[in-house]
Amino acid sequence: MKTSGIITLTSDFGLKDPYVGTMKGVILSINPEARMIDISHQVKAGSIFQASDLIREAYPFFPKGTIHVAVIDPGVGGKRRPIVVDAGGHLFVGPDNGLFWPIIRSRQEAAIFHLTKGTYFLPEISRTFHGRDIFAPVAAYLTRGVDPSDMGPTITDPIKLATPEPNQKGDVILGQVIRVDRFGNVITNIGRDLLEHLSGMGQPVIRAGNLIIKGIRKTYSEVGEGEMLALIGSSGRLEIALNLGRACDRLGPDSRDASAGIVGMEIEVRKV
Repeated sequence: MKTSGIITLTSDFGLKDPYVGTMKGVILSINPEARMIDISHQVKAGSIFQASDLIREAYPFFPKGTIHVAVIDPGVGGKRRPIVVDAGGHLFVGPDNGLFWPIIRSRQEAAIFHLTKGTYFLPEISRTFHGRDIFAPVAAYLTRGVDPSDMGPTITDPIKLATPEPNQKGDVILGQVIRVDRFGNVITNIGRDLLEHLSGMGQPVIRAGNLIIKGIRKTYSEVGEGEMLALIGSSGRLEIALNLGRACDRLGPDSRDASAGIVGMEIEVRKV
């Protein structure tokens, strides 16, 4: 695979500590020409599902040959394997803990390699920072044209990730909230394609907790300021929003973490 020279980074490190910058330093020490793009470093600590969803949503918008490094690694230093996944013209580097399972599952041609060759790691491997010592240098060597098959043997038993899936029963779709973005929009796991199965039967009614919303809008401005609405967001999923406000504040408890108590909430879409 011809690489693009681009490396994306996703982690739960935040930006207060030196961890992200240190990884970038390792990459540039091996390939000063590498270009790095941050997808997010604000993933909830240890949330493999949240990170996997962000990567799944973002990676198709990068050129083929991009290397995507993800370090959400609560099992660091344990028995979990470091891997690189070759799928859909992209490479994914990180721990084998289910992080890349949604991509592997959607790509029958995906090849997975267990990273075992220390040649492509830093000389000393800490038990707590494989992002710096394994994943960052591996990504850098990949941008220099090293083939992932040279980094370790192929494996066929990656760790699977249990992901919440919506289901349809007659004229009712049941889903749940999977994320709250920084604007307070409440993003569900109900996709556009599933909603289209209910088309032709009038406007749907969406229930989230005690909140009832009638109809699906196309833009935020179709309702007045301070009014709730439902729409299909840029992710292609059903979102609940508040025009010029934070929908999560209307749904969740009074908390410094606006998503507290909301992620996992049941969402019902019903045709009437």
